[in-house]
Amino acid sequence: MPGTDIRDIFVAGLKNAHAMENQALSIMKPQLKRIENYPEVAQRLDAHIRETDGQIVRLEEILDSLNEDNSTLKDMALSFTGSMAALGHTVAGDEILKNSFANFAFENYEAAAYKSLLVVAEAGGYGAAVTGLQANLTEELAMAEWLNDNLAAVTAKFLSLRQVGETAKV
Repeated sequence: MPGTDIRDIFVAGLKNAHAMENQALSIMKPQLKRIENYPEVAQRLDAHIRETDGQIVRLEEILDSLNEDNSTLKDMALSFTGSMAALGHTVAGDEILKNSFANFAFENYEAAAYKSLLVVAEAGGYGAAVTGLQANLTEELAMAEWLNDNLAAVTAKFLSLRQVGETAKV
């Protein structure tokens, strides 16, 4: 495959990842505002929002090094869909559980995107991008692992709150 094809694939993937991270923020920020009874989830979500901001900066640095910009249209479109997804869970009586499931799925989706981008970076000789992409992947995997490790506790707390008549509000 000619190098320009790999470059095009790499740039498109970076722009998609940038939009994906903006989508993640549009999902997590409304969740964080609504959390009342799950301080451990709020703390981890807040930390991951800060990580996501850093991931966006890393992606912008990689794009800048290639004399490319992020796709404003993709960023806006995915941010909108993320906001709508987050809004959809607010009417559910088990919002914290639905958010936990969706966040776990999304973190694994993001990890898969970074794994793929790392392969393209290696194939295209974009070694300078590997450190930033690996850092993003590591953070996504850590968040997915945290969600996985804490799902049982979140579910148990949800049940406990419901049993004593609490609304189990996120």
